[in-house]
This record gives sequence, structure tokens and C-alpha cells, in this order.
Amino acid sequence: MFTGLVEAVGTVVRLERASAGATLRVAADLGELVLGESIAVNGACLTVTAIHADGFEADVSAESLAVTTLGHLGSGGRVNLERASRLGDRMGGHLVLGHVDGVGEVAAIEPVGDARRFVVAASAPLLRFLAPKGSVTIDGVSLTINELVAPRSFWVMLVPHTLSACTLGERRVGDRVNLEADVLARYVARQLDYAGITQPPPGADDATSDASLLEALRTGGFVE
Repeated sequence: MFTGLVEAVGTVVRLERASAGATLRVAADLGELVLGESIAVNGACLTVTAIHADGFEADVSAESLAVTTLGHLGSGGRVNLERASRLGDRMGGHLVLGHVDGVGEVAAIEPVGDARRFVVAASAPLLRFLAPKGSVTIDGVSLTINELVAPRSFWVMLVPHTLSACTLGERRVGDRVNLEADVLARYVARQLDYAGITQPPPGADDATSDASLLEALRTGGFVE
């Protein structure tokens, strides 16, 4: 379990392919590590398999290589790192599992004073779990969704501290990023599926979609 608050930015020493997976070695100052602990690397939860004076190694499964950007890391690349949360820690971001839902693409970056408006394109299945003012994790960074943009994008605001404390300030238009939706949204969507509540038809406006959803929730007994 993570919070989406980056603790350190590490440097990739190497990514070695082995069978269907890979071994990732990262140099970073994360304090005293423990074999078997979890570290989120660009938002993907990995298990520490070896500890070095300058960092750690972790195995990357075939599944992780398939659904994240980790397989495209090269020596010298910089990655966002966060160690697993401890019971009693402050929850500064939101509940993050380190289970990447998919890969998005940076569609636009626009300066807004000292901040940047960051527009990300995502797949339709992933957008189902996103909502204005909800939470999303981009490359392991907890952010607030400001607005959904038709047809398949959303945007967040990166303040100066975020730009300086993680790798998002280095991203360029066209770059691919790991995305994780809020875990609560996944379970709500799952329950709606069980209740037979489907998504609104393509092209439906917000008012129609909201009315249809409200009626479906009443029918399923979720609201009165």
C-alpha cells in the first residue's frame, strides 16, 4: 500500500531481460532497505530481491512488462520511488496499490504561471474509473483530476513542488506514463456491474448520463 507521495527519484542502473521477465537495478538513497519489502517504481509495486550499497534490485514479471512502461527503461533513466506505507503514517496522497491499470500518453503540457497543466490521453476502459476531482496516480504520483476532456483525456495541475520532486517535470508530449485509478472507483464499478448497471451509450451528454445512472442506482437499491 502506498500514498502516491514520491520519496526519492532513482536512476536505472540496468534492466536485464531474463526468460519472460526482467531484473531491474536502481540506484537511490532510500535509507535502510529490507529484502522482500515493496517499492513503487514509477507507480508499479515491485519486491526488493537484492540490496546494494547504492540501491536495490527487483524482479519485473512478464505481466508488469506488458501493462507498464518499465520494460522501456534504459540505463540512466530516472524513476519515481516510494516505499510501502507503515500503519500510522500520514496519508498525504490517496490509497495507492501500485497495481498499474494501464499506460497513458501525455497529450499536452501547458504552462499556467509557475505550474503546468498536464493533459493525459487514456484508454476508454480506464477512463471509466476516473472522475473530476477524483484521484489518479501518474507514474506513482498522487494527483487530483481537474477535468475529463473529450474524447479520451483528462488533465491535472502540476504545482512547482511536484515538478521539482518527481520526474513528471521531465515528461514531454508523446511520452507514455503509468496510470492507476483510485481503488475505490474500481470496487464501485464492480458492484454496479453486478447490479446490471451499464455505462451510458456513446454520445450521451452529461445530464442524460447522470439521469440514467441515478435511475439505475435506484433500481439496484443503492439510493432511495
